[in-house]
Amino acid sequence: MARARGRRQEADATVFCTKCGQHNPPDALYCARCGSPLVRPGEPVAPERPLEPQTSTLNLATAALHRLDPDQAEEAGEREAVAAVDALPPGSALLVVKRGPNAGSRFLLDADLTTAGRHPESDIFLDDVTVSRRHAEFLRSPYTKGFTVRDVGSLNGTYLNRERIDAADLSSGDEVQIGKFRLVFLTGSPYPGGGPL
Repeated sequence: MARARGRRQEADATVFCTKCGQHNPPDALYCARCGSPLVRPGEPVAPERPLEPQTSTLNLATAALHRLDPDQAEEAGEREAVAAVDALPPGSALLVVKRGPNAGSRFLLDADLTTAGRHPESDIFLDDVTVSRRHAEFLRSPYTKGFTVRDVGSLNGTYLNRERIDAADLSSGDEVQIGKFRLVFLTGSPYPGGGPL
């Protein structure tokens, strides 16, 4: 009886994501897998925000490419993009879903190897039948801190700027397509303070 009660308390402490079903620690505010805000039992569920027009996502890439001054940005999305890219830790990058089921989602690339696919344990979980369980990898060079995307034998392929690739180096503003997901690759400076020492 005590063992069953202990399991129940353990289950009560786990917070489940209402979007992807991921088990999360009790103190988590956002899902570790998909980044959605977590709702605890008994809390009111906030209505979902309507999706922003795709042009705001396109402006996101434009803002990062042109490094707009936040005071001069015409749209809130551009100011947000500039702030997100400027706030990136040195040697890291950001993938923003431009088109696909999770449009607007962001994924931080801050490890030497980041996996992407439909497998629940992928670092970037892309839940769609057009995505292979183990689809692609993002590799960070330990020397240049630049990133490479590599297809890992996916069925539908990985595309960089609409061309199918096996592996390719990434530049800020590049579009990576994995299944029906189109992601914009954004990066700040690979060095602290904006330049090499």
